[in-house]
Amino acid sequence: MSQESAQGEARLVAYAAAAESCAALLGEVSALLRRFVVMTPAQARVVALWVVHTHIIDAAEATPYLAITSAEKRSGKTRLLEVLDLLVARPWFTGRTTAAVLPRKIDADHPTLLLDESDAAFGGDKDYAEALRGVLNSGHRRGGKTTVCVGQGTNITFKDFSTFCPKAIAGIGKLPDTVADRAIPIRLERRAPGERVDRFRRREVEPQAQQLRQRLNALAEVAEGVLKDARPTLPDQLDDRAWDGIEPLLAIAELAGSDWPTLARTACVELYGGRSLEDESTGIRLLSDIRDVFGSEDRLTTLALLDGMNGLDEAPWGDWFGKPLKSRGLARLLKQYGIRSKDVWVSEKSRKGFERDQFEGTFSRCLPSNPREGENPHSRAENSASESARERGLSRMGNRRNPSPDAGSRGLADRDAQEAGFGTQQSLGGCPSHPEPMAGCRYCKRAA
Repeated sequence: MSQESAQGEARLVAYAAAAESCAALLGEVSALLRRFVVMTPAQARVVALWVVHTHIIDAAEATPYLAITSAEKRSGKTRLLEVLDLLVARPWFTGRTTAAVLPRKIDADHPTLLLDESDAAFGGDKDYAEALRGVLNSGHRRGGKTTVCVGQGTNITFKDFSTFCPKAIAGIGKLPDTVADRAIPIRLERRAPGERVDRFRRREVEPQAQQLRQRLNALAEVAEGVLKDARPTLPDQLDDRAWDGIEPLLAIAELAGSDWPTLARTACVELYGGRSLEDESTGIRLLSDIRDVFGSEDRLTTLALLDGMNGLDEAPWGDWFGKPLKSRGLARLLKQYGIRSKDVWVSEKSRKGFERDQFEGTFSRCLPSNPREGENPHSRAENSASESARERGLSRMGNRRNPSPDAGSRGLADRDAQEAGFGTQQSLGGCPSHPEPMAGCRYCKRAA
């Protein structure tokens, strides 16, 4: 055997070993997370992939943040950070630092930042809030930096500090729009009466977590070279910014093989698909509601468009700064998109209004594809994933209990596939978040 052939065979053996190790670790990390935090299967899978990513971040050009949020206190946000503190690479778990320390520590240590109480941070000291925002806005991509003053007196100058590192940010409510746009949403809820998790005692969990971290470090040594050249398949339902973030996670899933690539893509679509219009900017909400009001019409008068917008349930336009939105306010909102009213022929009369063609280019650039009747725009990926699962027989496997901490990857994937709705009515269209129609959900209304 030639030296080149021997090296090629050695690489294949190393790849196979890395894949097997990666799959097992993903299953065990996901199981450990769900022992102590009430999470959906999709959330646990994505967070497990992110944990592995923190150890192999040298292979990635971008890193997704985890936006761990909830509507109320005591929903498991801090507990999730505590578990992550035992698993991620170079953890820096903090609830508060200073504007001076933040960029310097990231530049020096390249930690995994686990930031708790972000709502207090962004609502507190202005200098710290702006420093934090700057670090988060630039730190999702390799080469990101922030520039700060250094020195004193006549020796004062400036210096660039690297801001690139994995970050998980926990807090109540919404993150700033620019930060949320770089993050995978992990929305937690309070534990229901029938839901059970183990009590978290760090000193008891630490030995098991330490073993997992050692295996994660070993995986990083053999997998980094493979993942640098990885080009995973990305879901068409998501946008460029989401692709940047999830690409390193999907590369890890493809390395793990088995069911992980399908389950990971479906999980990402599910989590990003859970974002509501309230999470989007005013402009995106405006365009989405205008598209809904137009429906199948080719043109509308300004009055008809405003009547439709002001009558939308739960939309802000009927109480826009204390009164219904009027033509002047609509014109101001549309000005940023270069869209202005014009004379349109409606009911055999010429009136001020809009033609749908004026919006089509902006709709296609700013909004997801208009869903078919009764279909969430993200359900196509879930339907495709469920078909693949059926081919492998996953829908026939039925243990829904949380696996033990040392459960294998295959058992975890089988359980997650069933809990995610593969082979059930939930994956066949309508709204995957609500098996029964729910008031206030735009997709439930379309499915009704």
